[in-house]
Amino acid sequence: MHIDRLERYWLTAVAAMLGSFVAALVVSVTVFGIRLPSPVDRIDPQHLEETEFAEPGIRAVGGNRYEVHIVAKMWSYDAGPEAGAAGAPPVIRIPNGSQVTFYVTSRDIIHGFYIEQHSVNLEVIPGQVARASTLFNRPGTYKIICNQYCGAGHQTMYGDIIVE
Repeated sequence: MHIDRLERYWLTAVAAMLGSFVAALVVSVTVFGIRLPSPVDRIDPQHLEETEFAEPGIRAVGGNRYEVHIVAKMWSYDAGPEAGAAGAPPVIRIPNGSQVTFYVTSRDIIHGFYIEQHSVNLEVIPGQVARASTLFNRPGTYKIICNQYCGAGHQTMYGDIIVE
């Protein structure tokens, strides 16, 4: 079978591109540990009071590691009493150099959970628990933003993480 010279060049270029995409995928998984986000647990959003989300908030795990449990609901985040008054945007205070794991779920509809200048970007779905970990190694204030349109009060879904 005869293949034209120009067609052979295009087939070679396509094969090289596909090979480089597969190589990039393998390197990202094996070297950098990049994984697709998946729920770490499933819960009944109507019975959050029977789960660890009954008392959302900041928990010291040991060393300089923390876990933060957050409930997203129309149209605010509940991060517990130490993060501010109920219904007010949460303010989470953590020490500099902390490794923080966020566990986030939704009480009602799909929300987003994004922390600026960090690698935390979660889709928060009722009935699922989303998890992300990040290191806060620079003092400052970082915004938590709902990046999934969730209705008329969407613009009020924000909060602050203050690294001291």
